[in-house]
Amino acid sequence: MKARAEKQAETRRRIVEATAALHTEVGPAQTTVAEIARRAGVQRLTVYNNFPDERELFEACGAYWLAENPPPDPNAALGMKDPADRLRAVLVPLYSWYRYTARTIENMQRDRLVMPALDAVMRIRLDKQFESLATALAAGFTQGAHPKQGLRAAVALAIDFWTWRRLTGEGMSDAAAAALMVGAVKAAAHATAA
Repeated sequence: MKARAEKQAETRRRIVEATAALHTEVGPAQTTVAEIARRAGVQRLTVYNNFPDERELFEACGAYWLAENPPPDPNAALGMKDPADRLRAVLVPLYSWYRYTARTIENMQRDRLVMPALDAVMRIRLDKQFESLATALAAGFTQGAHPKQGLRAAVALAIDFWTWRRLTGEGMSDAAAAALMVGAVKAAAHATAA
């Protein structure tokens, strides 16, 4: 029984690793069960037996990928007093993580628009954490008062992958992009306070 469980766990691991590699290379929408099976060294039926629906496979793949590519932990930065310093301390490592993981994130963000199961997993795995982070960072600019919608939107824009992608696509370094977005959020904070 133990050997069988270990073999099944090893098979699942190979399937998840093959899926994660394909998601990086071609994206989830172009990933086929046949190619997952080929790379994992199993039959297509084995993939289906281990992951009866694509959401289950996306959840396992997402957990694996995030364990291999953990986003930066913002907790130390959130303890900083100055809200602009706090935001900068979150953005610089976040933008560096985006640079390191850009191909996969871009594929996932693109394909979630046409794959409801992937979108559902990403809402749980990433979106909720980024929404909480945006709220916490925006609150720092209002001294604990509930941040106004425009301010929170500016912070959400600053931490968004596509913002990073656009700014670095314009030739900006991660640090310069972070500085620009800190300035934009400070302007938004000033405008909403007025």
